[in-house]
Amino acid sequence: MIIGVPKEIKEAEYRVSVVPAGIEQLRKAGHRVLVESAAGLGSGISDSEFVDAGAEIVPTPEYVFEHAELIVKVKEPQPEEYGMIRPGQMIFTYFHFAACRELVDAMLASGCICIAYETIQLPDCSLPLLTPMSEVAGRMAIQEGAKYLERPMEGRGILLAGVPGVPPAQVVILGGGIVGGNAAKIAAGIGASVTIMDVNLERLRYLDDVMPKNVTTLYSNTYTIRQKLRDADLVIGAVLLRGARAPILVTREMLKLMKPGAVMVDVAVDQGGCFETTRPTTHSHPTYIVDGIVHYAVTNMPGAVAGTSTFALTNETLPYVLHIAEKGYPDALMDNQALKAGLNIAQGKVVLKQIAEQFDLMYTPPEEVLSIHRG
Repeated sequence: MIIGVPKEIKEAEYRVSVVPAGIEQLRKAGHRVLVESAAGLGSGISDSEFVDAGAEIVPTPEYVFEHAELIVKVKEPQPEEYGMIRPGQMIFTYFHFAACRELVDAMLASGCICIAYETIQLPDCSLPLLTPMSEVAGRMAIQEGAKYLERPMEGRGILLAGVPGVPPAQVVILGGGIVGGNAAKIAAGIGASVTIMDVNLERLRYLDDVMPKNVTTLYSNTYTIRQKLRDADLVIGAVLLRGARAPILVTREMLKLMKPGAVMVDVAVDQGGCFETTRPTTHSHPTYIVDGIVHYAVTNMPGAVAGTSTFALTNETLPYVLHIAEKGYPDALMDNQALKAGLNIAQGKVVLKQIAEQFDLMYTPPEEVLSIHRG
């Protein structure tokens, strides 16, 4: 199979979807890999390193999209790329369709096959291709929140750790999953006073066992969220519904309860955000202020630390890329239930129920589409 690796063009996105070690494995399996020139520079990988691993360096994204059967990316296709995508071409990347109707319509119109990293699901309900970037984003959320709490950044001027005689900051984390757990670990390690909230009591029991004493677990509901917002210096939005829009947990009205200059970091922004006042931002313009509260809602947080996140991501994605390349579509998906769960849109049909419900579109079971093309 011919696999294409275009350079990421989303603003301030420095990751690349395949590293030289992955190129080497794909070549050993008999596949061709086309890598757009300079695709790896943001992650510290030169064209010559890709060539040494067996890749073919090509000059333009148009060449990649025209010749590759399988496109492997990091972020969702951008408007400039929509017209390059062919009917029947497989696109394997983070899509986060629930946050963007324009992207849904463009992919339906293209007739391509969209396999989303974020909805691939193992039998234990874990999301293996979302996990590494959730780990990065959770840890980054505290790092970024601490920065924007500084007074020159229009925050409250609060040090997360405090100092002797002055109390530490109050950090509230909404969601106890991978993002929330990693955020709590970093915030607690710095010395902040941390509250992590979730609706899953078993998860809260686990977190209570493994977290240090400066982390408190709390069952999440509207009442307890309102109570904790009054004292919060930093709020992390870390909720996820697989394939669906994130629920709104903090309304604009609730911002009136908060202290001026408090910071809110919405890691759920890729799925629409869990704060009513969330709107997507970029690394070059990461924050804005609503009712005196600093909002950080960068849609590709891990892209800023590509030297770490590229390798963490490709450690997880490569086995699936190899499986797709070996079996092709649709056999690879029919033979691998986790991979089949990643199929969101296929040749003009919505095959993920959450997307159909979000945008009131017709839903087609994935088995129906796969069986037609397999037969």
